[in-house]
Amino acid sequence: MAGSSRLRAEGLALAYDQRVVAEHLDVTIPDNSFTVIVGPNACGKSTLLRALSRMLRPQAGAVYLDGRQITTYPARELARQLGLLPQTPIAPDGITVVDLVARGRYPHQTVWRQWSREDERVVHESMVATGVTDLAQRRVDELSGGQRQRVWLAMALAQRTDLLLLDEPTTFLDITHQIEVLDLCADLQEAGRTLVAVLHDLNQACRYATHIIAMRDGRVVAEGVPAEVVDAELVRRVFDLDCEVITDPQSGGPLVVPVARRRARSAALVGA
Repeated sequence: MAGSSRLRAEGLALAYDQRVVAEHLDVTIPDNSFTVIVGPNACGKSTLLRALSRMLRPQAGAVYLDGRQITTYPARELARQLGLLPQTPIAPDGITVVDLVARGRYPHQTVWRQWSREDERVVHESMVATGVTDLAQRRVDELSGGQRQRVWLAMALAQRTDLLLLDEPTTFLDITHQIEVLDLCADLQEAGRTLVAVLHDLNQACRYATHIIAMRDGRVVAEGVPAEVVDAELVRRVFDLDCEVITDPQSGGPLVVPVARRRARSAALVGA
């Protein structure tokens, strides 16, 4: 993966109105990686992902896709290269699951190429992969938060892009579906795709990521292979959390174990 990157950012200054979130931010996403961005709340994780996907225009600096500024791509051409699952997507009123997933195929259609059996196959495979085939004729607005999240992921998969950006893809999901989604992401990466995800669970990031970016206060604190960069000192610097980092018995990677609370101190606080 070293030295190879289709997606990178240089000198980004990111802000919402007058509130600056990050400055002088450089990020390189290794090709064929599952890159996970971690950090405390409001550190700039999702803001960075929005910039990488062209949803947020930088005040300074630029994002490059295949050596070309991402702002120069026509929308349909970009959608054939890069798929996005945003944090809070909004579905059209009354749309069914299968119709929403089918929208992932629109970037591949032109005047000369209309809906095809290939599109049908891709939509079906995307729904199978995310476990939503039994919801096909349900209205999206009738679903639970976890079901909707899997439907949106199915739509992103239906784009069949080599680059897939996911902003908190496990939100609203129970633990079983979280693992299923992350296993799917790992399978996609092993099949040759490049994925970038924002995750809140540091241990899930350590288990699944091939490349991790740790952020705090709008800057990158550390990045690299989780086993090489995640240690107790990094967790303290990024999250202000005292912990022990041990070997995950399942993956062999780092496993973050918070320091046990001091029971005497807790008892004193309760009795105060």
